[in-house]
Amino acid sequence: MKKKIKVALKIVISIALIYLVLRNIDTSKLFDTIKKSNIWWLFVAFIFFNLSKIVSAIRLNWYFKDCGVNLSTKTNLILYYIGMFYNLFLPGGIGGDGYKIYLLKKRFNTKVSKLLQATVLDRLSGLIALLFLAALLFIFSKYGTLYPLLKWLAVAVAIVIYPIFIYIHKRLFKGFLTYLKQTTLYGLLVQILQLITAIFIILALKDSVPIVEFLFLFLFSSVVAVLPLTIGGVGAREFTFLYGLKLLNLEPTAGVAFSFIFFLITFISSAIGALFLHKEI
Repeated sequence: MKKKIKVALKIVISIALIYLVLRNIDTSKLFDTIKKSNIWWLFVAFIFFNLSKIVSAIRLNWYFKDCGVNLSTKTNLILYYIGMFYNLFLPGGIGGDGYKIYLLKKRFNTKVSKLLQATVLDRLSGLIALLFLAALLFIFSKYGTLYPLLKWLAVAVAIVIYPIFIYIHKRLFKGFLTYLKQTTLYGLLVQILQLITAIFIILALKDSVPIVEFLFLFLFSSVVAVLPLTIGGVGAREFTFLYGLKLLNLEPTAGVAFSFIFFLITFISSAIGALFLHKEI
């Protein structure tokens, strides 16, 4: 019952945020912007988004190896896409992470605690890279000029976040040090590929937008979307773009269009996982 209530609340929050966003923009201009977007640039964005997921799957597989779970690259990738499907389409159920832990525990008789640690580290590695790149973009964006104190905070974050992460990793996750260098670098590469995805979506929109500010909002909205408040981040990302661009007195329609397109790419990519649901792992 509690899970159903949580899911219901997430749905309500997502709907409320989308409603609020649509109330504050010209919806006809929004749909026109999406309709006129360049399909070929969107296709390239789709390719780079999935490249980021492939790199992310490789990173996760290194964590699994430290758990004594040896999956082939192909099997791991299939499992990763199935997890993406569950994360997006069944957010209130078992979820992608829960599914992977259950399956690997059953097949390899690995301790759930070890698999949980691998999953937490995988998410943490991605979050650290997100915050690092977001801090760098904030420093060189107009937001840094508007909020000088936050700019210095961003400088501090960019300098200390990886040393802190390495320290925590070595102190709390001593069983996952074999591939520390690889997982850390791949965590950064994943987010760089996501930024490239965002750049191609911006090109597809055929709109003159402030690139650095858009990319910062994209990363910041990704952090917001991680919070367990909405269904798959729906509403949270659009809301971030709406008010983030308004802070700069910029018209937010292109930002909301960008957000909708990114979700569509995520949706289609996650749906690929459905092709492997009945495949034996």
